[in-house]
Amino acid sequence: MKKDITESKSSRRGSVRKKQPLELTIGVDLGDKSSRYCVLDREGNVLLERSIATSKNGLAQAFASMGASRIAIEVGTHSPWIKRLLESWNHEVIVANARRVKLISESTRKDDRLDARTLARLARVDPQLLSPIRHRSETAQGHLVMIRARAGLIEMRTKLVNSARGLTKSMGERLSSCDADQMSAKRLAGLPPALQEALQPLMTAVETVTLQIHDYDKKIAKSPGASIRRRPAYGK
Repeated sequence: MKKDITESKSSRRGSVRKKQPLELTIGVDLGDKSSRYCVLDREGNVLLERSIATSKNGLAQAFASMGASRIAIEVGTHSPWIKRLLESWNHEVIVANARRVKLISESTRKDDRLDARTLARLARVDPQLLSPIRHRSETAQGHLVMIRARAGLIEMRTKLVNSARGLTKSMGERLSSCDADQMSAKRLAGLPPALQEALQPLMTAVETVTLQIHDYDKKIAKSPGASIRRRPAYGK
């Protein structure tokens, strides 16, 4: 009799487990401001389809209190931090390389709802069909952001220097050749007063950007794992 009761309790516990979110598969089509997700049960039936804000609060409302589930998202600007956030809630996260998933990349119907369903169905059947990728660690991504921010400043400085040179030439004058790091308001000496006045703010901006680049150089030098490829100086 005790055995029967034990088996009955055990079977009841088993039935409860089958209803837990552990067996859910979710596809999330990430958008810049809002995202669409589709939830499938173990048999592949659609349980829920909704839109959420692509924000920490929006994701928390949808997935923070949900039991551990398999969630597939597309690789993109938001996928690194969203993957880390979802994993902090014990979800299994698959980052799909959508460009290699023909059902998505070659679809003639660009539909967020359809893409979310496709991600969910492929993740449920075989995650490898999504050509999953692995993101850098949060620390490594932070280093990369710093390097790219520095590159953005260098690009900005190049445009400023080229603009100053072009404007000077349009007046029949020239700025002396020098390294971009050496470009400053002092280079305006010898130019007509009106041209100096016009270019002074621009050259001040160049000096400010150069200081910011040097600041990044110091931070990157102190960051283990972060490095920059040295290139020929800009703005010559």
